[in-house]
Amino acid sequence: MMVDFGPVLLSLQLALVTTVILFVLALPLAYWLAMTRSRLKPVVEAVTALPLVLPPTVIGFYLLIAMNPTAPIGSFWVSVMGDTLVFSFSGLVVASILYSLPFMVQPLQSAFEAVGRGPMEAAAMLRASKLDAFRSVMLPASRRGVITACVLTFAHTIGEFGVVLMVGGNIPDRTRVVSIAVYEHVESVSYGEAHILSAGLLIFSFVVLFAVYALNRRHAVRVG
Repeated sequence: MMVDFGPVLLSLQLALVTTVILFVLALPLAYWLAMTRSRLKPVVEAVTALPLVLPPTVIGFYLLIAMNPTAPIGSFWVSVMGDTLVFSFSGLVVASILYSLPFMVQPLQSAFEAVGRGPMEAAAMLRASKLDAFRSVMLPASRRGVITACVLTFAHTIGEFGVVLMVGGNIPDRTRVVSIAVYEHVESVSYGEAHILSAGLLIFSFVVLFAVYALNRRHAVRVG
């Protein structure tokens, strides 16, 4: 029995790219949500959390429409990159960023809220710029939340199915990630291959969650 591990490698690549990009994008958003007193905060929080309650196929459907080559976004992408967003790895990245957004933002926001304004205000009194204070004070103090956010985002992206299927389809070496490969094996009654990939995902998910909970417990013991 030969198992194609190409989808596994593609899933790892997708998860890594998504996590890195989302970390950069989510940092300022999470910090703003943690520190702002704006009346828009509940609205932004609700929009950010939408992927937690919306069916993946709904998100994928609207992304499919937006990324279509006849739509403004899809047409612009084709004119710049020479390739379509739909049924491409780039499209999977965009879809994964949107679908995994709350898994990055919410742990970061909670970590920033736990640190509070005090350390940043103290750094400002020492004439540190906001960027320097954030980089040298807030981020180190929020290390546990940063690690949790990155790990959960990476793991969540690995297991995506509905969104990536709607946006990317099932193209070998291009959009066929591991979750879609499992579905395909089940459809073709290739249960042996499905078992191997599914068991790998199960073990991976357990290890990730165990590591996150162990990290949180260790931090709680230190603080206590």
